[in-house]
Amino acid sequence: MARIASLHVYPVKSCRGIDVTAARVAATGFEWDRRWMLVNTDGHFVSQRSHPRLATIATSIDGGVLELSADGQLSLSISTDAGGDARRVRIWKDHCSSIDAGDEAARWFSKVVGDALRLVRFDDTEPRLADPRYAGPGRPVAFADGYPLLLVSRESLADLNGRLPRPVPMDRFRPNVVIDGAAAYAEDSAADFCSGSVRLRAVKPCIRCIVPTIDQRAGTRDPHGEPLETLRGYRYDRALGGIAFGQNCVIADGIGAELRVGAELTLEAHQV
Repeated sequence: MARIASLHVYPVKSCRGIDVTAARVAATGFEWDRRWMLVNTDGHFVSQRSHPRLATIATSIDGGVLELSADGQLSLSISTDAGGDARRVRIWKDHCSSIDAGDEAARWFSKVVGDALRLVRFDDTEPRLADPRYAGPGRPVAFADGYPLLLVSRESLADLNGRLPRPVPMDRFRPNVVIDGAAAYAEDSAADFCSGSVRLRAVKPCIRCIVPTIDQRAGTRDPHGEPLETLRGYRYDRALGGIAFGQNCVIADGIGAELRVGAELTLEAHQV
């Protein structure tokens, strides 16, 4: 029997995540996950792909306040339900409604990152949907790249690290759910991941961009392109045209319930 090894919430897209012992499940993923993101002056989202320093910005949520901190800067506190100007933003091909977090937040991020950026919050009045080709119809998602949750096993990382000149930590892959007690890459062949009343449905392997090459503490890229160069040799998915590591999931059952670290988790195979 596998178990949940760790859980992670990323309130601001591409900023540092929060390790939690329990996470409440919403239709869009974990509560507070990717509820905010940074956009440039054109309203297009930015991420560690273009701004690796975002990885160094720490986040926390407590008592209805989002707190952000970075080395050498005073911390910034923002109410999680603060009003603001409506702003149209673009994430990949999706055009979304968002709520601007204001000039103080814009100045703070622009100073930390060194570029003109604005912080925006997801607007629940205008749902964004995951790609129905994989997720099925009507599956909502906030500001995650494409799907509500990402799941990876410790055994898959251990297999990768056994091939690398220097091991990398799990945070390079920015998962929401980390499991252990399963075979390496067992998540590839599972249809559902079940824990208590929560059922996560695997819908698409996660095709990796440049982010796993970024040290999530230093905000710097690996000069040799690792671990992607090693992954490319044995994890290239020809059908999807990229390097696969981990599984994107939607919420099949259990909205409003919690997942907990240490809880048992069952991997259910596809029905024949």
